[in-house]
Amino acid sequence: MTEKSSRASGERAVPGSSPAAAASAPVVLSNEPGSFAWSVLAKRHPALIQQVRDAFPYGREQHEALDALLDEITNGVIEALAPGEHDRERWADWGQEHFGRSWYDAPFLWAESYFYRRLLGAVGYFGTGPWQGVDPFAPFKQAELRGGAVEEELPALDALAGVPAEERATALLHASLWGNRADLGFRVSAGEPVAGDAAVSALVADDSAVLWQLLPVGGSSTVAVVADNAGRELIPDLILIDHLLEHRHAERVVLHVKPHPYYVSDAMTADVADCLRRITEAPGEAGRIGGRLWKAMAAGSLEVRTHPFFCAPLPYEEMPEDLRGEFVSATLTILKGDLNYRRLVGDQLWHPTTPFADLTAYFPGAVATLRTLKSDVIVGLEPGTVDALERSGAAWRTSGTHALVQARR
Repeated sequence: MTEKSSRASGERAVPGSSPAAAASAPVVLSNEPGSFAWSVLAKRHPALIQQVRDAFPYGREQHEALDALLDEITNGVIEALAPGEHDRERWADWGQEHFGRSWYDAPFLWAESYFYRRLLGAVGYFGTGPWQGVDPFAPFKQAELRGGAVEEELPALDALAGVPAEERATALLHASLWGNRADLGFRVSAGEPVAGDAAVSALVADDSAVLWQLLPVGGSSTVAVVADNAGRELIPDLILIDHLLEHRHAERVVLHVKPHPYYVSDAMTADVADCLRRITEAPGEAGRIGGRLWKAMAAGSLEVRTHPFFCAPLPYEEMPEDLRGEFVSATLTILKGDLNYRRLVGDQLWHPTTPFADLTAYFPGAVATLRTLKSDVIVGLEPGTVDALERSGAAWRTSGTHALVQARR
């Protein structure tokens, strides 16, 4: 690691870091060419601008705004939101240290979040014109939801219907964990998940037993689930939620989603509704699960909520009191996905063996995270596991080939 790439922001916390430990591990930046964070800003974001441009018949105003954003992120410095723009004051507070600097020198979490805010502004999402409220990522989400992979995976639930509840729970937990590799968890043979051995070997940490101990059958639990992606990844989350309710691991589940489009595929309320329709319309066990979830929504045992903080460039340690109260009232909070993980432990270059419990001690109540590894941040690993992964020579931190289940009582 170069000195430039490991540079932290000094003694005080910055957006995107864990305030309580800001000086103990460098904040992830994007200024080392070839690094994962650099590739996101240098390659993924420009490509996304083009994909969004091609997905809708935008007018000249939107095309000119997208051109200006592309030029800024590739050749310019970070500019503040214009006067009168939606949430300008909030971002002015969050970004006061970063405006006028290179995008690559801002904390990676902050830069990613601000890019998506600027992209929404460019296409008029927050404006008063005809593109107000039009999700620029909706075509990508819909294509995945209507794709052949979902068509193939939902019937696989029929085979799970007759297996013992404990085995079913393991399969559905793995399906939710792996997200867009959900078919690993759905498929069963002779009462065992076909991909069970492969899935387990790819787990760099597995606190599944702790998670289930926190949710005993008939324990009157309330579970908070903070969603990550929509489409093919949200479907197994919903199916796991059905299992929690149907098998009495929870009396009530609160599903937290984003208030507006974020990180291309992040789930909003509209995406939950789309996924529920897709499941409900399917034949067999999938349709029965969808019907139960639909009724659970009406009865209040499954509730969807959102909060502006879910689109903020801040760690969960800085969550507002009203959201903290939501999590305090839950028996267990389950955070899904890579971004939630980075916000939970702080988007910093921790040593991989840093205890997960130490970095999440601030969190109000028991917390678990289901995460496929897609970024550099990782904690809570055993030294032997780290050594073996490093010896493999693979890009195990960022390739999506490994995952973890971590929990803290």
